[in-house]
Amino acid sequence: MPITLLWAVDVYGRVYGLSTAGQCWERADDMLLELKRVTAGKDRCWGIGCDHHVYLNMMPSETPIRYREETYENQRWNPVDSFTDTLLPTDRWPWSDVTGMNPQPLHSFELPSRSWDWEGDWYVDQNCGGEPSQTGGWEYAVDFPANFSPDKKWNSCVRRRRWIRYRRYTAQGTWAKIPLDNPRKPPLPLCDISCGGWEMSDQSGRYPYLWGVSQQGEVWFREGIHPRVPEGSRWEEVEVPKEVAQLSAGPGDLLWALLWDGNLLVRTGLTLDSPTGTSWVEVESPGKEIEALHVAVGVSVVWVVTKDYKVWFRRGVNSHNPCGSGWISIGGEMMVVDVGLNDQVWAVGEDRGLYFRMGVTLSEPSGNGWIPVSAQWGNSNEVIPSRSDTLSASQQDAPKPFIPASDSFINSLVSDRDKTSTPQLSIAEVQQEEVEEPSPAPILPTPETAGHDVPWMNVDLEGAEAARCAQAAGPLLGEGSAAATYALGTLETSHGVGEEDGPVWTWISGGGCDVDASSQISWLSPTGPLTSSLSLTPVQSVAWSEQQQQQQEHREEISKKPLERSNVRLLSVWVRKGALRWWRDWKPQRWVDVAVALEQSTKSDGRKDSIFFVYYTQYDEKKYLHVFINEVTALVPVLRDCHYAFAVYTAQRTKQRWPLVLAAQTEKDMNDWLCLLSDCCCKCRGLTGPPSRQALWSTTSKGDIMVHEPSFSLEAPANTLACDLMFWRQVPGHLRCVESNSLGLVWGFGWDGTAWVYSGRYGQQPTPVQMHQQTDVRSVHVYENQRWNPMTGYTDKGLPTDRPMWSDESGLKECTKGNTHPPSPEWSWVSEWAVDYNVPGGTDKEGWQYAADFPVTFHGHKTMKDFVRRRRWTRKCKVTLRGPWQQVPPIRLSDISLMPCLAQSSMEQVPVWALSDKGDVLCRLGVSPKNPAGSSWLHVGTDQPFKSISIGGANQVWAIAKDGAVFYRGSVSPLNPAGECWYHIPSPPRQTLRQLSVGRTSVFSVDENSNLWYRQGLTPSYPQGSAWELISNNVTKVSVGPLDQVWTIADGVPGFPAEISGAVCHRLGVGPMQPKGQSWDYGVGGGWEHISVRGNSVEAPRAPHPAPVGPPRSPLPPRPQVNGNAVGV
Repeated sequence: MPITLLWAVDVYGRVYGLSTAGQCWERADDMLLELKRVTAGKDRCWGIGCDHHVYLNMMPSETPIRYREETYENQRWNPVDSFTDTLLPTDRWPWSDVTGMNPQPLHSFELPSRSWDWEGDWYVDQNCGGEPSQTGGWEYAVDFPANFSPDKKWNSCVRRRRWIRYRRYTAQGTWAKIPLDNPRKPPLPLCDISCGGWEMSDQSGRYPYLWGVSQQGEVWFREGIHPRVPEGSRWEEVEVPKEVAQLSAGPGDLLWALLWDGNLLVRTGLTLDSPTGTSWVEVESPGKEIEALHVAVGVSVVWVVTKDYKVWFRRGVNSHNPCGSGWISIGGEMMVVDVGLNDQVWAVGEDRGLYFRMGVTLSEPSGNGWIPVSAQWGNSNEVIPSRSDTLSASQQDAPKPFIPASDSFINSLVSDRDKTSTPQLSIAEVQQEEVEEPSPAPILPTPETAGHDVPWMNVDLEGAEAARCAQAAGPLLGEGSAAATYALGTLETSHGVGEEDGPVWTWISGGGCDVDASSQISWLSPTGPLTSSLSLTPVQSVAWSEQQQQQQEHREEISKKPLERSNVRLLSVWVRKGALRWWRDWKPQRWVDVAVALEQSTKSDGRKDSIFFVYYTQYDEKKYLHVFINEVTALVPVLRDCHYAFAVYTAQRTKQRWPLVLAAQTEKDMNDWLCLLSDCCCKCRGLTGPPSRQALWSTTSKGDIMVHEPSFSLEAPANTLACDLMFWRQVPGHLRCVESNSLGLVWGFGWDGTAWVYSGRYGQQPTPVQMHQQTDVRSVHVYENQRWNPMTGYTDKGLPTDRPMWSDESGLKECTKGNTHPPSPEWSWVSEWAVDYNVPGGTDKEGWQYAADFPVTFHGHKTMKDFVRRRRWTRKCKVTLRGPWQQVPPIRLSDISLMPCLAQSSMEQVPVWALSDKGDVLCRLGVSPKNPAGSSWLHVGTDQPFKSISIGGANQVWAIAKDGAVFYRGSVSPLNPAGECWYHIPSPPRQTLRQLSVGRTSVFSVDENSNLWYRQGLTPSYPQGSAWELISNNVTKVSVGPLDQVWTIADGVPGFPAEISGAVCHRLGVGPMQPKGQSWDYGVGGGWEHISVRGNSVEAPRAPHPAPVGPPRSPLPPRPQVNGNAVGV
């Protein structure tokens, strides 16, 4: 068998070749080459670069590629000068082609590209008609045109001779750019190419054809390709009825094209005489509702991938019926398929791994299973497996196994859980009482331990049955057999993949790889045990979790450590199952239907162990993920595609910014699972009852309320608890902002400004929490945009570069009234769409705002220079739920602050300051731990509306006006709760502050550009301070506690730009000698809106803080200082 190459491209555009005689991928020599896709044929491979140029790689051969250029020198006889190049006006050119119609002087010949070199200079062909000439190569004739001969006669009035020059193709074995502008080019760059046609049914062994698709959806054919001109000469457009997205040409006379609408086109009439065919026939996509994504054809086969990554085979395809007769579904989920020589099929899997279709023959053209292309990477012996191996319940060092096409083969080895349970929308509970183990239940050994392939036993989460099955198998295994290794993948399911980690594939082409079903290729081996994901019995999982508690430092290496026999005696084991949807966290990301199970076992010493399993299927292979409940740090409802979704965080997943996201069919199912998992997490951590008085409170952008119970290590100078280890639990209710203090007072307000006060108990009290009905209303906005033109005035016909005519406020996203939904499924519309006249900047009587262009500042009146306008449409939605919150009527709030204090403090009345939705400053009277709602509001006079307010220790009240001015309220005391006057504090230069927080002795503020500022020089005698100092950027909210601890909501986490903004962040190194802190520690994130640490006064004994090691997690910019004095107003 000749040595041929398999070509592939990774996500970075790097091109690799894999020889059928080798075992290692080899990258192209040109390290700067970046290709989008390739198409291979016999002895050559074409590619489209990221620069939209077409590249060609001709395989090296012993026979050079030479092309002969020729031109003719023409002369006429006259009686004075004999034969000269002075011709008659009606004659041909002095230098021309053989016909004499085209001029071809020697200097007009140029090399077509840099891939060619001249072999020598021009010389005269001394042969005439194949015989050596004695006349210097001249041929004579009576006139032009006539029959020329080497013999000169008396009537020979004209003569000619041929000049020859050879050029050699020197780019064999390298990627050479093909000039698209010789002599003309397509109107737009090409986005897809396909090579085929070298085995036309009329004749075998011909040179290939090349087809291309432009970005406008046009189809082009490359003319002039033959053995001496591998690049071809020019592009010819082929008419198509619709816009084409991708096409595939087979080695024979098959050509299929994929349309932008997901249907397919078939080209008919392809012959040697008509290589571009005659007509198109449209074929529907395999799925009625799922559009086609990719098409690949061979000699007599057609394969298609749809947008749900399902693979389809077209039956009945041949030269006489290129359209075929029907579709057959094939197992496996692929992104790209390619049909190579002998109709062999290659594919790029959904996990970005490369696969080969086994068993493809003339009698079985669809094959019978997928196997991975397991070649080595670089010069190492590391085998590049499928990308999904990291989540597989198999040994990491084992070769990637054969993936069968049907479920029947899997079912013969692994139990199908669907046989015993049907999909459930609600949680099903299986209670198993008093399950005891008289002796340790032996577990089947791994193939490595046993030395041969041992079929896995049929196990399920029915613990008693599985335990009895395992016990019955004990005598067969012997007393000395090792336990099985359950390789649950680590949580590192998504990370940056560089070149050193092996390629992440995006394209493959096997058109030049000569293999068949009987080929013996080292990197195509279907041997090895079947990888199956098993569910663990309660007995096995208890033994497993017992081992993990003894080996905390190796939890990421679970899949590589065998289980030890456990003598744990179980009192009870129970399992709850259900059906959810899982947001698969590797590309391509999408929702996948999964089965879930929560297993909890109680040991003889009363300890409980819980594991949460997520079962899914990939490539007909059953796999699962797991999460130890004692490692869960947060259960947070999230906004995902109008699903009832929630995210499961662990410390490892928080560091990776990649939580486990699950969704339920109904709100009840989601709440049931959240309640169940949260109860298990709280019991595991010893948390019972309502939050304590010292709890940290926070809200998400969705409105959910989260709390964390602090410990002494949270604010300890040394060995501070890392943010990603903090456990957050949810409190019933819905708020936009929440504030607390250490006396147990918690206030908040919703999106509609309604004030609420926490009415629950604190600590571990048996009294049930009083639940009240809580509602919230918010407005959803869309913008109608128009542009003016002199013919029709303002219309919805914008320029091609304009924003959508219906969009969000930024204009980057199209939002119409029809496709805009409430923020989450819990909300429901309570009004119809209406024009919003209450817009910053004002509107005219119809609600329009005007501007010169998009995007600039809009105003409410039209001028001569205003060519665009917009108006905001609003619609209200409402959410209703129950929680431990009591409404405080009647004023709606926009900000609130409670004075922080130490836990041992006692106050008859707690100062509470707030801002109304109109910007008025308010002081709440009568607030105390016994009366948390207070009695009445006291209005505090101002000369302008405010937007942020905060009260700190010693009754320090700071506020920010809506124009960004900062004020300090003087003479506030328990006897004079409203104070006397406002003092103006200069703002940082060229910055507008928007939010601040005052602690015991420090003031921090955030400006409109998300910069964090610290107020220097605060003393009891001069509480206004002296200057602002810049601390950091990337901050949206700040909260300063009674210990002057600093917590923020970060706009984003460095290194994770794709994460949704809003992450909990802790300022480390804050102390009396270093009030500004030293570095940042990032915790849970992705949609967190607000945090309050003003109730946490848990103070550990202070010790000297060690110097920071290494660079801070967030680089600090230079710290300019702004001096200023307080001015009374």
